Amino acid sequence: MPQFTADKLLKFCTDLITGAGVPSEDAQIVADVLVDTSMEGLDTHGISRLPIYLTRIQNGRINSTPNIKVEKTAPASANVDGDNGLGQLVAVKSMEAAIELAQDAGVGVVATKHSNHYGASAYYCKMASAEGMVGLAFTNTPSGIPPWGGKKAYFGTNPIAFGFPGKEQPVVIDMSASTVARGNIILAAKEGRSIPEGWAIDNEGRPTTDAKAALEGAVLPMAGPKGYAMALAVETLSGILSGSAYGPEVGWIYDDSTKPVNIGHFFIAINIDKLIPIDSFVNRIDNMVNEIKSSPRAEGVDEIFIPGERRTNKAKNRSQEGIPVTDQLLEELNKLASEFGVTTLK
Repeated sequence: MPQFTADKLLKFCTDLITGAGVPSEDAQIVADVLVDTSMEGLDTHGISRLPIYLTRIQNGRINSTPNIKVEKTAPASANVDGDNGLGQLVAVKSMEAAIELAQDAGVGVVATKHSNHYGASAYYCKMASAEGMVGLAFTNTPSGIPPWGGKKAYFGTNPIAFGFPGKEQPVVIDMSASTVARGNIILAAKEGRSIPEGWAIDNEGRPTTDAKAALEGAVLPMAGPKGYAMALAVETLSGILSGSAYGPEVGWIYDDSTKPVNIGHFFIAINIDKLIPIDSFVNRIDNMVNEIKSSPRAEGVDEIFIPGERRTNKAKNRSQEGIPVTDQLLEELNKLASEFGVTTLK
């Protein structure tokens, strides 16, 4: 499998997105989110998503030149209208607004509507952590999880993420309300692979290991009714409160519709210095991390990891070895490059 440096992929992806009609500055933002995500090993949410984004720009389903509007509604809150732009671009602008609000007010809360799939939530929480703040990011997604006891998908996998500044690296928690992110099933279906038992049910409510049948059915919530409850909470913040689509109204960019998907997000930034000195916070969380990692280990366990630590380790490895790109993805990307008059990736 070919591997490429982050810098090379960043330039290539930026050129591709610009070739699709996205302004250069906006394209760089989107490319940075995608490449950073792939660097951390979340290949299902990184550059593998670029072909579908670009084809949806081509058919008009995603707006390549959105007029993103930030409306401050109170000292600590704002609404964002993404104007159907690329989700990564809209999300970055939204978290930037939350951080700006929190500089003075101590907290910034932003509800975002008219957006698209924004990839991995961790990126936006890391934005807040880099500014000495706690970051929270929520988003709804196309229907993928049934209500507990039901057999038809209603809620999305609806991830929730937290980011906390740390001494050497932030502590980042990023998880979906489902047993697995739907992107893993999408990728398995694309590559013709089966999925593990317990991930999903088909459209009749029967357990399945067939990835395509799972996409027609539903992904199971994590921890049973608890995952269902979490999905409902995220749907309320991201869809109901933002004024965006919710439940089955949320579109799916992989179908043949040309209607905007109207995904909603919700962001919170908390200015730590308004509560305790940031140095004190970082020292305390570092102490907790050290205590956790030195905890007695169960039999067969070599190391206790902090949430996000394995992604950081993966990024370090890939910074040396390069980011792998499957032959199938490389072919898709280079086909688009040829269409846009962009130098192919080699």
